[in-house]
Amino acid sequence: MIRPATLDDLPLLRDCAVQAFSGYRLDMGQDPAPMHADYAALVEAGDVHVIETGDGRFQGFIAYHAEAGAMHLDIVALLPTAAGQGLGRKLIEHCEKAARADGLETVKLYTNVKMEANLTLYPRLGYVETARKSEDGFDRVYFEKRL
Repeated sequence: MIRPATLDDLPLLRDCAVQAFSGYRLDMGQDPAPMHADYAALVEAGDVHVIETGDGRFQGFIAYHAEAGAMHLDIVALLPTAAGQGLGRKLIEHCEKAARADGLETVKLYTNVKMEANLTLYPRLGYVETARKSEDGFDRVYFEKRL
């Protein structure tokens, strides 16, 4: 089940981000940006949705927001025990569905060049690489998908 996150979810969101992204610290030479996101502000803005098992156990989350005529997919994070079950794909599909419901025709995102699995995942899901940039000390790869 996917539902909007609440402030009660904040500890779970932060813990999930640390578990999902801390393995990239060495390759990146710093903490990945999602490890330090302002989750309280994102939740209060309605930008975060969590995915749970049928019995309500937290598995991960997605953060996205509409801006400048497109949906911007900001973060997808799963607990390591939830990886490989298609839950990330379900969260991304949820974001795309929200974009369509808002009348948006494009989903945009970026990932770090060191997150190699993402560089193959997003094209398989129909995303096209649009740019590579170095920003805020991160080497980012930009993707977008026309809906």
